[in-house]
Amino acid sequence: MTPGTLYMILSLVIAMVLHELAHGVVARLLGDPTAQRAGRLTLNPLKHIDPMGSIMLPLVLAAGQLAALGRIEFLYGAAKPIPVNAAALRLRGEAHPRQLMAVVAAAGPAMNLSLAILGGLLLYTRLPPVFVVTFIVVNLTIGIFNLLPLPPFDGGRIAVGMLPLRAAAVLARSERLGIAAVLIVLFALPVALGQLGIAFNPFNSVMGRVLPWAVTQVLLVTGHG
Repeated sequence: MTPGTLYMILSLVIAMVLHELAHGVVARLLGDPTAQRAGRLTLNPLKHIDPMGSIMLPLVLAAGQLAALGRIEFLYGAAKPIPVNAAALRLRGEAHPRQLMAVVAAAGPAMNLSLAILGGLLLYTRLPPVFVVTFIVVNLTIGIFNLLPLPPFDGGRIAVGMLPLRAAAVLARSERLGIAAVLIVLFALPVALGQLGIAFNPFNSVMGRVLPWAVTQVLLVTGHG
């Protein structure tokens, strides 16, 4: 295993574990003990691995692409979602399920942004710069990607909490199609169209602009002008 691969894996594990832990901690602070009772308020990565989303899905995607294309164009995986009972959430004794669920959802991307800023500060240490930069990029990628305004992504849950009730209900019903739609439109469709010579890659186009800008802002905030 090359150092670069090791740095990537370590960065992904830290970013995903703390992302999920942030959801659970904020939910607990707002009165919901569900994640705590499920043993998910832990730094143990094994507690956050989802057999389907963390293992099977990436393997199936990799195997399918190798069989069809002879190479891997994209991979997608996810940690086990933190269980949250929106009805148990309280702020100053009052229940606001949609809005407080949005706060819980926002905690994940906020954690990744915080970790990216921490990475900027770690550039002042003796840690390998390649690892630190990988750590920053991985956290910003996960944080930004999870802000997609489509359930079950965090951005979708934030949108459900902010939209008027009728619009929020329509968006919430799309949750069953959320991950499948993203995989098809953002990943599978660009690969298929690319085989036909048609350039269509909205994810790379957006991230190619947003990610470098976000990395630059992190470096500026942490004094790397």
